[in-house]
Amino acid sequence: MKIAGAPISWGVCEVPGWGYQMSPERVLTEMKEIGLTATEFGPPGWLPIEAEERAKAVSEYDLEPVGAFFLAVMHDPDFDPIPQVNKELDAFEVAGGSYLVLAADSGRDGYDDRPVLDEKGWDTLFTNLTRIAEACAARGVTACIHPHWGTMVQNVDEVERVLDNSTVGLCLDTGHLTCGGADVVALTKKYADRVSIVHAKDINKDMTDKLLPGDLVWGDGIKGGMFVPIGEGDIDFAAIVSALNDAGFDGYYVLEQDIMLDEEPAAGAGPIDNARKSYNALKALAG
Repeated sequence: MKIAGAPISWGVCEVPGWGYQMSPERVLTEMKEIGLTATEFGPPGWLPIEAEERAKAVSEYDLEPVGAFFLAVMHDPDFDPIPQVNKELDAFEVAGGSYLVLAADSGRDGYDDRPVLDEKGWDTLFTNLTRIAEACAARGVTACIHPHWGTMVQNVDEVERVLDNSTVGLCLDTGHLTCGGADVVALTKKYADRVSIVHAKDINKDMTDKLLPGDLVWGDGIKGGMFVPIGEGDIDFAAIVSALNDAGFDGYYVLEQDIMLDEEPAAGAGPIDNARKSYNALKALAG
């Protein structure tokens, strides 16, 4: 089992005003300390934008670059996402990375609300998914769709519509899929052969069940502890790992626990504790 880290588990996020942002030096050091050997790049600008500097920042900690979570507006017929994608792929070429993990950006700040797609919007999204996947493949990178709360591919019916009408791979984010109403074990079994990468999140289902009815907004859920260390929540990771093993999956499991920090934690404390718990719980399932 290949396990990678994600800066969001240390509270590092692309959303404006998302709490205290820990430094790359501390986060990457703590990833290495708990035993991780790979990482995603985090939000644009957290690591250096310039590709050679980004590569140096990661290699100093002997961490394999997995790739990046990448927000792209794909539903707007008046916006072309390809120039931004190519800029990120330029960085991949120098800094490394095999996966461009695409979220269908709503065009709004944050994840608390989103517009509703019409048929023209869906057609545009499918067209741009194909264009982005082809641009990535031409440069040796795998593009995959990341169902994500507050984006244009959020609810389980939207996820299935994308998978049934395209060839793009799936980022199996266990938390976001559950938030969008999916039975994540059943969905994993149905689409196991489409999974490119896993974002492994555990959840407090009593809280995530409040999202779709509108009884809870995303930001408040994060602050309230909606995500928990792997093994302490309601996701059946043993069943998910078993289904993916049966399908021959050999990609990365990326540890993610979305959190928000008020201030820098004391040295040796804070997010590293929960990240270590998640790493050990997931590693135990490798057999």
